[in-house]
Amino acid sequence: MSALSSPPLLAFYYIRQMNQDRYTRQAILKDFGMEGQEKLYETKVLVIGAGGLGVPVLTYLNAMGIGKIGIVDNDVVSITNLHRQVLYAQSDVGQSKVIAALEKLKAQNPETDLVIYNSFLDTKNALEIIAEYDVVVDASDNFPTRYLVNDACMILKKPFVYGALHGFEGQVSVFNYQGGPTYRCLFPKMPNQNEVPNCNEHGVLGILPGIIGSLQALETVKVITGIGTVLSGTLLIFDGLDQSYQKIKFKRQPENNQITRLQAFYEWDDPCVIVPTVDVEELQKLLAEKVQIVDVRTIEEFENYHLPDSIHIPLNELQVNSGKINFSIPVYFLCQSGKRSETAVKQLREQHPESSLFSILGGLNQYLAACS
Repeated sequence: MSALSSPPLLAFYYIRQMNQDRYTRQAILKDFGMEGQEKLYETKVLVIGAGGLGVPVLTYLNAMGIGKIGIVDNDVVSITNLHRQVLYAQSDVGQSKVIAALEKLKAQNPETDLVIYNSFLDTKNALEIIAEYDVVVDASDNFPTRYLVNDACMILKKPFVYGALHGFEGQVSVFNYQGGPTYRCLFPKMPNQNEVPNCNEHGVLGILPGIIGSLQALETVKVITGIGTVLSGTLLIFDGLDQSYQKIKFKRQPENNQITRLQAFYEWDDPCVIVPTVDVEELQKLLAEKVQIVDVRTIEEFENYHLPDSIHIPLNELQVNSGKINFSIPVYFLCQSGKRSETAVKQLREQHPESSLFSILGGLNQYLAACS
């Protein structure tokens, strides 16, 4: 039986609360049945991230009858999201992801209790938010968030379902399940930021997040209902190019049982180093003055849309082509979401300590949202 098992509901109560016909095709499954359906209805699931992985997780869990689903994200829908984040439409570009997702998911299944958190998960809100849920699905796209999720789930004794993408491959596992291994047991130390590729620079095939996210949704259902074998202590690696699966076993490390509080910071670099920033409202005022804006996105992103008179230098070419920048006047670095622009400031300020270098918060995503 699952650790999340609850006493069976009376049949008449269940029928009153739910549209039984909606779920009949899975409720008639042997070893799942009405009891499994009731467990889904009684469970609260938190999905962290409403992007490539979060979309299939949200879509399937919502359709299958999870009682309550929380969604955490502070990003907006970008045109570059649409090839893989199939919950969103062209008309959603520039809109908050959680708001757009809420509208679509309500239309899909009005019976689900949907709660949105229009913010990123951080040390200030992680414990408070996660405490309200039974299972956490990590559909984020960065290592700092994954370590934060791990530690919060350890403190609160919550299982969490992990998914990640790399090129044409994907990974799935379940951590902190019934005393099983944690994320830190598999990845003890966070890698350096420059060691980790991201989909903005290296791309992602549209279908791959759908496959991995669906596997995360399946593991979530298994955790809740107790059917099958949960991927606890097992890392599943999927290769999309040859349709192969590999399983790697790992064990819980005793030192990871000692986590009792969150770290002060979960960041790539030295948390004491502060990157100067401007928000999009300030940017709108600065644009009238024709300030120096350096766009560090890829050439494809830049050609799709860019601000007039901005200088284009992809982040991976920044050191080589920094001669294109006039460091005697303020420099405002821009990317899609604000992450790469922050990295650009960190890369260049050692060579130009007297220069005024700024990262634009939220990047083009927030700028387009403010202009819409």
